[in-house]
Amino acid sequence: MFEFRVERTIGRARAGTLSLPHGEVQTPAFMPVGTYGVIRGLSASDVRRTSAQIILGNSYHLHLRPGEQVVRTMGGLHRFTGWQGPMLTDSGGFQVFSLEGLRKISEEGVEFQSHVDGSYRTLTPEDVMQIQWSLGADVAMAFDHVVPGQAPHDLALEGMERTLRWLDRCRVAHEAAVGRLTAQTMWPIIQGGIHADLRLRSLEGTLERGPWTGVAIGGLSVGEPKPVMQSVLELLEPGLPPNLPRYLMGVGFPADLLEGIACGVDLFDCVAATRNGRHGTAWLPTGRINVKGAPLKGSTEPLDPECDCETCTTVSRGYLRHLFVVQDILGLRLVSIHNLRFLVRLGEQARLHVLDGTFEPWSREWLRRHRGETDRGDDG
Repeated sequence: MFEFRVERTIGRARAGTLSLPHGEVQTPAFMPVGTYGVIRGLSASDVRRTSAQIILGNSYHLHLRPGEQVVRTMGGLHRFTGWQGPMLTDSGGFQVFSLEGLRKISEEGVEFQSHVDGSYRTLTPEDVMQIQWSLGADVAMAFDHVVPGQAPHDLALEGMERTLRWLDRCRVAHEAAVGRLTAQTMWPIIQGGIHADLRLRSLEGTLERGPWTGVAIGGLSVGEPKPVMQSVLELLEPGLPPNLPRYLMGVGFPADLLEGIACGVDLFDCVAATRNGRHGTAWLPTGRINVKGAPLKGSTEPLDPECDCETCTTVSRGYLRHLFVVQDILGLRLVSIHNLRFLVRLGEQARLHVLDGTFEPWSREWLRRHRGETDRGDDG
């Protein structure tokens, strides 16, 4: 039920197939983020038409609204959202630890003040496993202690060691739930900040506690320089079991995704695609474009002539700009659809080039072209 098959590797890049209870995922793949059980502004049908194979929900936000028991009584997250493909739920560790000034960390768990109603709540590793069991996604993530991207060694050490101790508790709690819900697996998260020795210790300690059906790399893209993120991935890759899917959490800008694939990563997620879309920024092979920009007024060109999404095959750049000028929500939806399809399609293209042996020259040329132009419009 939880199997991963690597079909070919080129350098460190991989093409594989991940089998989950609700379907197969061909990797590398991007996961759209449905934080509250919805990819902002899009229906499940909209997301399916982008060819996304798996989506992510966030346990912290769903715990606050509508509550995991509500989701469970409504048939679980799949029935609740109308998405019948594979799903993964984040433990909420990043969200809880980002509540600076509103939370208190202890060995037992995290006490925090809800940003929704101000109520005080506590989340322990056991709570997080129970929440994710109630939500019913295919993959549940372990509860981790996330530290800022530039965290000093002592703070990163504390977070890394607590993540390992909590992993022991998560595993016991999840195994207790598995008897009630066999169609779910749990993946651990490697922490350690930007410090090589801590990352390697985290990897070693995580694998010692296995076996696992997948492994995640967390605590990146949280403020550290991009080259540091890549160096961490390069450091970890030789020690990651080749037979497990590798999930890089919270990373999904186009260039970052492609560089992650080159470092052996299989799965990605990020809110940037839809967040940028709602603010009028669209991703193109040549960089990005401001859809609200005055140069697009009256343009009859498609947003991206190379893209096969609903937006690029049905409306023009000039019309998209008009939608943003008049503040119609259709513009937000259409650019979000394009950005999601752009990342999903990038994963599809990378997979094909791994399979045919041309990934390295293709990815170099893709990155060169994408970085050659950063913006193609001025606000207007």
